[in-house]
Amino acid sequence: MRLTAVAAVAVLSAGCAATAPPLVARAEVPRAAATAPDADSALGALGDRMVAEQIAYDPTAAYFLGVPTADHGRWADRSPAAIAAFEAQRDALLEAVRAVPVDRLSQANRFLHAGMIERLEADQALRICRYDFWNVNHMSGWHLDLADVAREQPVATAAERSAALARWGALPALVAQEIANARSGLGRGYSAPKVVVRRVIKQVEALAAAPAAKMPFYQIAERSPDAAFKAEFERLLDGPVRAAFRDYARFLGADYLPRAREAIAITANPDGRACYAASLRNYTTLSRSPEAVFALGQRTVAANLEAVRGIARQALGTDDLPQIVKRVNEAADNRFRSEEELVAFSREVVERSRAGTAALFAAMPAQAMEVEPIDAYRRNTGASSYYQRQPDPKRPAFYRIASDRWASETRGGAEITAVHEGYPGHHMQIALANASAPGPVAALLFNSAYPEGWARYSEALAEEAGIYRTVYARITRRLWPARGMVVDPGIHLMGWSREQAVAFIRESGRFAGPEAEDLVDRIVVWPGQLTAYDSGALEIAALRRQAETALGRCFDLKEFHARLLETGIVPLSALRAHIEAWIAARSCPAG
Repeated sequence: MRLTAVAAVAVLSAGCAATAPPLVARAEVPRAAATAPDADSALGALGDRMVAEQIAYDPTAAYFLGVPTADHGRWADRSPAAIAAFEAQRDALLEAVRAVPVDRLSQANRFLHAGMIERLEADQALRICRYDFWNVNHMSGWHLDLADVAREQPVATAAERSAALARWGALPALVAQEIANARSGLGRGYSAPKVVVRRVIKQVEALAAAPAAKMPFYQIAERSPDAAFKAEFERLLDGPVRAAFRDYARFLGADYLPRAREAIAITANPDGRACYAASLRNYTTLSRSPEAVFALGQRTVAANLEAVRGIARQALGTDDLPQIVKRVNEAADNRFRSEEELVAFSREVVERSRAGTAALFAAMPAQAMEVEPIDAYRRNTGASSYYQRQPDPKRPAFYRIASDRWASETRGGAEITAVHEGYPGHHMQIALANASAPGPVAALLFNSAYPEGWARYSEALAEEAGIYRTVYARITRRLWPARGMVVDPGIHLMGWSREQAVAFIRESGRFAGPEAEDLVDRIVVWPGQLTAYDSGALEIAALRRQAETALGRCFDLKEFHARLLETGIVPLSALRAHIEAWIAARSCPAG
């Protein structure tokens, strides 16, 4: 359903803190960029600067950017002063990137330039949301990123083991800063909704209650043969780390929850309407009003439902939508008998879709992707499945499946999600981009519209390739898309109640069980994100139709996909400009 939050290391709200880092003091354009003989060199220097400043602020970012670092002993500083200093660096960088003459850049660097401008401008606009004041989030909160850091924390040398003890020993300071930020937010009128706070409490209590050897951070000790280090790290987890999570759980339950907002709409926070507009732009890269998103979503849903009726008339003998949903979801051959069966089925779909869609592409990624359930402490808290990027091509990426919801999942739905996360979806696109990206800066230029749009488009592409085994997937694939464009602004700006949102989601049949409640609370903490999937997919589908019409018999689907995927993650406007330029330059001999 989504990319892991750690992939979006540029988003400041995903960071966490303990001790102050030495900030990179470079407010002006660096000398290399100012005196470079060409624009490409200037932009390359600015890309390097963006990466260096990010790692100087948050050294854990290096793990997810694939950049070597010797700094393994601290967290990012999440104090207001450090955040403000980092934002000032980003503002200076934005001005420097704007000064680079775009018309003198190579094509690849035009993509890079567009991505840097979009990411820096979107982050700047997002500041009005003050996410640092209400970073109580069961989907991408600071506490969830810790397990991803633990997976990458090196312990091969004595110095690295010492650094690991220092970093994880500073976790209480990290927690204290997050508590202080949340208190400040409450005093200014910012909070997460109560329904979300309860989910976070459940996650944090699970972390605090787990034996040290069952905590997701214990893998750090398991990777080292040093018995003394293992014992010391286990004492750290059993002592200060456990106590810090207990402190946070107590704070959330006793202090935060009673003062948290009941309302689920972002407009209940200060500047909520402006925040929603900034969030829409952040996730979609489009300057489209919430009202326009809502209307486009309604039109698209209506068209999808007409297609569903047509398929069901032939396959099921009915065009009554409630009956269609009921029959699809209750069909015995569309259900799972166990969690293990769902996981095994998803692994089989990943392998089948890799082989079955290869003919649609000029190249397939060499990097492997594995399917594994989500971490234990995320189970039964509303956490959804996600794709976990791995910048090292020699190591596998992961589809982390929320298999705890196996009883309400369908085989058709599981096929669609496996395609979305794997082939030809997220893994296909991101692994290829990693192999050709212009350095680690590319990983900082994340937006949701391009990768989620590609993954949604891939759901339809898999049907073209004959991946889906039953009519259930063909129907289910059309029941849900574009509803996110309706329910997301519906909740945040149109005055929809929680009950109204849940009912609208369940009408689709795609999230008919407790997932409907989960999805509402996901929308609550990520305002605008659910609109990105179909904002991107509709744009990609429109570009394909445009290319097919313009090129006629000379249209080649492999070539079209190659042109789409060669850009990496870019704003939708840059993608459109690139494809339209390709169409204009592509000759088609007469005859």
